Amino acid sequence: MQEQRTVNRYSQAFKHKVVSEIENGNLTITQAQALYGIGGGQTIQKWLQRLGKAHLLNKVVHIEMKDERNKVKELENEKRALESALAQAQLKIIALESTIKVLEEEAGTKVKKSIDIASSNSVSPTSDSTKDTIQ
Repeated sequence: MQEQRTVNRYSQAFKHKVVSEIENGNLTITQAQALYGIGGGQTIQKWLQRLGKAHLLNKVVHIEMKDERNKVKELENEKRALESALAQAQLKIIALESTIKVLEEEAGTKVKKSIDIASSNSVSPTSDSTKDTIQ
């Protein structure tokens, strides 16, 4: 003989009561299962999805064309390549600066010119360099 399986049907009021107790923090899912004798591992999770406050939250749906998805992937790959190139350029700058520093120490003189950014940005028509060319 076959065993008959019992199927429990819970009322909407009962489901709402369990969901509200879980959402209020009075019970955990496992506590609610034990307290009310609810079988099935996903039963309460489904109730929470359908009846809980999560259904009131806004959902973001992205609608895009196939070529847009490919474009995003291409841009991400390009970004990675640019970041890699930037990192390599920074390493090259560090290597060159350290080489210049070693050369300066060995030669005892300055190899690298220092640039005064403040004076080069504020060039006025009456500066010394323009006086020579104007006269």
